Amino acid sequence: MATKVKIWYDKEGDFLEVLFSDKAGYMRETDNDAIMERVDDEGNLYQIRF
Repeated sequence: MATKVKIWYDKEGDFLEVLFSDKAGYMRETDNDAIMERVDDEGNLYQIRF
C-alpha cells in the first residue's frame, strides 16, 4: 500500500513538519521539548513537527 507523505521545512521558523494525513486533530507535547505530534480524535498520529 502506497502512502503519501508531505514534508515541509520553514527556514525562518527553523522547523520541519512531516504530514501523513490532512485529518482534523490537535497538537500534543512529547517527552522531547523540540517535537510536537498532531493526532486525530482516536489518538492516531498523523503529523510530527520538529
